[in-house]
Amino acid sequence: MSNIVCLQTIRIAERPNLIWVELETDDGLVGLGESFRGAQAIEAVLHEQVAPWLIGRDARRIEAVSRHLTTPYLGFHGTGAEIRAASAVDIALWDLAGKRHGIPVHEALGGAVRSEIRAYNTCAGYAYNTSGAARRAVGAKENTAGPYDDQIAFTRDAGALAGSLLEEGFTAMKIWPFDIYAEASGGQLITLPELKAGLEPFRKVRAAVGDAIEVMAELHSLWNTTSAIRICRALEDYGVLWAEDPVSKMDDARALADLRRQTRVPVCGSETLGGTVPFRDLLAADAVDFVMLDLAWCGGLTEGRKIAVLAEAYAKPLAPHDCTGPVTLWAGLHLGVHAPAAIFQEVVRATLATWYRDLVTDLPVIRNGMVQAPGGAGLGTSLQSGVKLRDDVTIRVSGASSLA
Repeated sequence: MSNIVCLQTIRIAERPNLIWVELETDDGLVGLGESFRGAQAIEAVLHEQVAPWLIGRDARRIEAVSRHLTTPYLGFHGTGAEIRAASAVDIALWDLAGKRHGIPVHEALGGAVRSEIRAYNTCAGYAYNTSGAARRAVGAKENTAGPYDDQIAFTRDAGALAGSLLEEGFTAMKIWPFDIYAEASGGQLITLPELKAGLEPFRKVRAAVGDAIEVMAELHSLWNTTSAIRICRALEDYGVLWAEDPVSKMDDARALADLRRQTRVPVCGSETLGGTVPFRDLLAADAVDFVMLDLAWCGGLTEGRKIAVLAEAYAKPLAPHDCTGPVTLWAGLHLGVHAPAAIFQEVVRATLATWYRDLVTDLPVIRNGMVQAPGGAGLGTSLQSGVKLRDDVTIRVSGASSLA
C-alpha cells in the first residue's frame, strides 16, 4: 500500500508568499509540493479541508485526488486558495509517484520528448515577489543588490543586460517597463510620453544586440483592451516574441481575441488561470498565440498536462511559468521536457544564484541557455534540512508521521 498518513506544511517569514507541502505515506516515502501567494490561506485550506479527507487515501490514485480537490462546489476554474492548495498536493503526489518507482516525474508522466528545453530569463531582482518591489520606473535611480539585479538593470540599460544574458548563454529575456504607468489611470490609459518611455528598453536591446535575443513584454494584466492594443502596436517594430497577460481579465476570451485581431504582436496567456476550461475557451476563441501555465496555481501536474494537450491540439506552443519558488520550477521543467508543445522553461537567474539554493537540495542544471532534463527520482529535489530549523519557520502537521 501507499496510503497517506501525514500532511505537513512549512512556510518561512522571509518568503511570506511561499508554502511547501510534504505528504508522507505508510511505505516511508515523502513527496514535496509547493504553492505561492496567500500562504496562510493555503495552509488553512490544506489542514482544515484537505487533510481530513486526504489522510488514509491511496497516494497512487492521483487522478482521483485531483478530481476531488479541483472540482469543489465553489472555486473551480479559478486560482483561489483551494486550487492553489490542490496544486501543491498534486505536485507532491507526482513526486511520490516518481520516488515509488525510482524514476523522474517526466517518465512517470509518459516519458520525455526532449533531453533539454530552452530557458528564458525573467529579468526580476533578488527580492521580486517578496519585498513588493514589483514595479520600477525606467531610469529610476536605485542601488543594485548584486550582479543579477536584472529588474533594475532593464530600467537602466536593457542593452547591456541583454549582452550579459547572451554571455551566459541565455537567448531570451522578459521585461515589464510599462507596469509603472498603469497606476495613475488604473490601467485605463497610457499616454504617449509613457508609451515612449516604456519602449526605451526594447529599443536599447535591439540597438545593442540586434536580433540575437528574443524579448518578451510582460504586461501583468494591468490594462484595459484599448491601452493594451496601443502598447502592443507600439511594440511591433521591435520584434517582440509575445505580449504576456495584456488585459486585466485574462479569462475574457472575447477581449483577448479583439486585441489579437488588432496587433501583430503575439499574445501569451496565462499563468493566472486555473483548470482546463479557461484555457480551452481562450484557444477555441483564437485569443492566444502562446499558452503559459503555472503548475502551483492551475491544479498541479495533473491539470497541467491536460492543458499541455490542449495547447498541442490547437498547435500552440507552451511555456511553464516560474517566478515564484524552486519546487514549481522543478515541476514545470518535468512538464516542459515531457510535453511536445513546450518551447521554454522560465527561470530567474537572480533567484537561482541565491535564495533558491538556500531552500532546496538541488536545482535544475542550465547549460548554454538550455535546462537539462532531470534524472533523479521524483521531482529531483527536497527541502534543505535547515529550512525546518529556522527561527522564522511555521510548521503545521495533520496526521501522524510513520518515520518517527
